[in-house]
Amino acid sequence: GVDISFVKDSTEEACAALVVCELPSLRVVYERCEPIKMTLPYIPGYLAFREVSYLLKLLRGLQERAPGLAPHVILVDGNGLLHPKRFGLACHLGVLSGIPTVGVGKSLYCIDGLGHEGVRGLAASTCAQPGDSVRLVGGSGRTWGAALRTTAASDGANFKPIFVSIGHGLCLESCVRLVWRCCLWRIPEPVRQADLRSRDWLRRHSGDGGLSHSRVAVT
Repeated sequence: GVDISFVKDSTEEACAALVVCELPSLRVVYERCEPIKMTLPYIPGYLAFREVSYLLKLLRGLQERAPGLAPHVILVDGNGLLHPKRFGLACHLGVLSGIPTVGVGKSLYCIDGLGHEGVRGLAASTCAQPGDSVRLVGGSGRTWGAALRTTAASDGANFKPIFVSIGHGLCLESCVRLVWRCCLWRIPEPVRQADLRSRDWLRRHSGDGGLSHSRVAVT
């Protein structure tokens, strides 16, 4: 899993993290965090051009330090085909690295008639249990990804799905099954651990006490 967390109040200073988990235990077998400084501005829809080079560097470092732990699949905190150009951060990383990737979105990318209320209602009516999913089909008839329920809720309907999309080298069904197998909490463990460890790195190394935030951006 890969993720990037930013120093509080900064849009440039950040920490990029790569975590490798084994299946089925989800035990972390490799981790690497590196401080980075963004050199390109954030432009909605073009996040990959800003971030992918730092993630590729982490993958190259893994190949040098522990080639036997190279991942079979990368879960990316960002979208894949669920993107206006059908080519988000997860697609970029997969094509450039040659490793299959899956896009994992914490919030919905509203596109092709897919809106928050409609998708929330669709997920509530079709995803009765954790592990259930529903395809996200836009007004054009195109399938953009899937909403996946990963948590239970006391009232049965008040839950927040995550949004899975193809990155590179896998079909949507395989993406959804893999993400669900990696879930102990709402967010799949490889991405969750990358987020936690990048935040922890910032707390330990930042001069202001390490307060951090994850980027909330259109990928």
